[in-house]
Amino acid sequence: MMNIAKLYRKRLIPAECTLLKDDVIVARDEEVILTKWKTLNPKTAFTHGSSCYFLKEGIKVSKMYRADGSLLHWYCDIVDYAYDESQESLTVTDLLADVIISPEGSMKVVDLDELAEALERDLITKEQMAACLRSLNHLLSLIYRDKFDRLQARLDSLGL
Repeated sequence: MMNIAKLYRKRLIPAECTLLKDDVIVARDEEVILTKWKTLNPKTAFTHGSSCYFLKEGIKVSKMYRADGSLLHWYCDIVDYAYDESQESLTVTDLLADVIISPEGSMKVVDLDELAEALERDLITKEQMAACLRSLNHLLSLIYRDKFDRLQARLDSLGL
């Protein structure tokens, strides 16, 4: 199992890599890492949340909460992982394609224009693009077959 002392979020657009110094790793195993966190920058729509990093599936599922504790939505990022054993760090690269699911069940796929821009500007490799599309397809297949609860269960089981 990976020993993780530091967790980083890497974005392609805008280009940045941020140490998630205040994220708390609540649980982890060979398949997932579960965290809880507060927003890095103040937001009006949400203030805190929890995330489940599915290490083998290239998906990060987050629950985003309003200040009053009510669920705003589920936010699913398609991601790539890079583990640095010497630094005991995991860098999670946001591959831009996202799926947002409301508590009522409506869904939207967003930021595919940014994914296209990243490809055009050579910010994403051909391998990352292929992995992104495969992970997005897998996530959408789970949602369309009413199996998203399989991904929700990891956070829900810990009350996150």
